Amino acid sequence: MKSHLAENLNAINRRIEQAALRAGRTPGEVKLVAVSKTHPAATLREAIAAGATILGENKVQEAEGKIIEIGRTAAEWHLIGHLQSNKARKAVQLFDVIHSVDSLELAQRLERICIEEGRGELSVLIHVDVAGEETKSGIRESGLGELAEFLRGCKCLKFNGLMILPPFFDDPEMTRRFFRRLRDIRDRIIPSGELSMGMSHDFEVAIEEGATIVRVGTAIFGERGS
Repeated sequence: MKSHLAENLNAINRRIEQAALRAGRTPGEVKLVAVSKTHPAATLREAIAAGATILGENKVQEAEGKIIEIGRTAAEWHLIGHLQSNKARKAVQLFDVIHSVDSLELAQRLERICIEEGRGELSVLIHVDVAGEETKSGIRESGLGELAEFLRGCKCLKFNGLMILPPFFDDPEMTRRFFRRLRDIRDRIIPSGELSMGMSHDFEVAIEEGATIVRVGTAIFGERGS
């Protein structure tokens, strides 16, 4: 599969372009996060050589070794998975963007650590639980206003948008309403902010509904660990 990375990456970029044009959007509005979780550093290096500029990791502890080996500035590193509070300091040290801020307590911790670490700015997105799934992280809409207000007042954390991980459906069209809902919330809470939504099986629908960041792993790298 690794020999096909460049081909896969080009194919995804073409599909992003086509989806954006269908929606009357400029393709350059959409950033691609190549989700590299579970794949070794050698594969990530190949992806970077093939043109991937943003890599997404799910777990701080897994990402740390790869980022150290490949280089902190070799790519833009995004944390897209749930962030445990005891990993917050390491996340501040390692990542350029954190997509998964999902509580006021976590945001307060990240802001304090940024100040302690002397980090001037850290881009964050709020992970919103639109579907109300008990098994997934994300903040409910009822708590979103308080968290957004705190982030707007932060010295170091820069509130740049929203993220969603909707329920999985075999038919990507079934996710459309969740993407549309997040866009509506974004328009109210942080107009023109980023919308991180859409993965390998549904990113084209997400783009049609306004995604500015799509997180694609399997369609680029193949099945996890392969």
